[in-house]
Amino acid sequence: MTRIYCFGVTQERAPFVQKWSKKNNVEVTMTSESLTINNVKKVKGYDGVSIAEIAKFNSDIYPKLKEYGIKQLSQRTAGFDYFDLEKAKENGIIITNVPSYSPESIAEFTIMSALQLVRKQKLLADHVAKHDFRWVPEVRGRVLGNMTVAVIGVGRIGLQAAKLFKNFGCTVVGYDPYPKDNVSDVINYKENVQSAIKDADIVTLHMPATDENYHLFNKDMFNKMKKDSYLINAGRGSLINIEDLINALDENKLAAAALDVYEKEATYVPGTYPNKEIKDNDFNKLLHHSKITYTPHCAYYTDESVKNMIYSGLDSTLEVIKTGSSKNRVN
Repeated sequence: MTRIYCFGVTQERAPFVQKWSKKNNVEVTMTSESLTINNVKKVKGYDGVSIAEIAKFNSDIYPKLKEYGIKQLSQRTAGFDYFDLEKAKENGIIITNVPSYSPESIAEFTIMSALQLVRKQKLLADHVAKHDFRWVPEVRGRVLGNMTVAVIGVGRIGLQAAKLFKNFGCTVVGYDPYPKDNVSDVINYKENVQSAIKDADIVTLHMPATDENYHLFNKDMFNKMKKDSYLINAGRGSLINIEDLINALDENKLAAAALDVYEKEATYVPGTYPNKEIKDNDFNKLLHHSKITYTPHCAYYTDESVKNMIYSGLDSTLEVIKTGSSKNRVN
């Protein structure tokens, strides 16, 4: 019988793994641990390995996997920027990801974030907590459908978000280095990011993390945005220079921001720290900033997404074992 070792499986996700195992007649061993150089020996005797990394992966593990006859690692998320793909390839390790587990989940979360920003939900909640129930200009909202939205990164998620914004009546523009055909009824492509954002009331980010777009949204980019515009990031934390964003908000160059991701989040997310000090100064600032709404990388987090991540990740593992490759390989 085929044997797969599945790392990073929480109690919540174990039933999905068990159902997949029974359906496919594959023996799956689960652990909540991440795959590390110290526990990699556990995969000896197995045919495949599935992981769910949220931080930089130790490349010293690749030779060990090769030694144990493992030829693949299936990442059960879309993100694969944590891996040195060339070093994996040098050791005969195929890396796969789950390119699409529920674009609708993240797109709907993006719409929710936009509505919270334009209707000033955070400020309203603060007023209510202080028993201030007045109708005053500072809590007066705007109509989403009257706005221009710039979607930066028009992949599966970005396109779905664009469609939802369009349904609200928004004018939707966007940028992607590989624009899609036959979507002109939804989105008007611009030739670069700067052209897309300059007249936008809302800018929403759905790009992967690459060397080319690292800190793409920095002081210079914020200076090109409208002063009363809103920024949403449900893509990757490294797209934003957080220090520059905080300065832009403090200087009233932007109205507000909704962040579901933060560049250095792996130290804290997921986790609970009720009585522990947050030592990351930038993280502390964004958590307590009056113009930033933060959520801990949970835009994807729906029952549909969790199921699809498990099933697709393990399907890719089995696909490589049986065929030597996968439609979801990223190297």
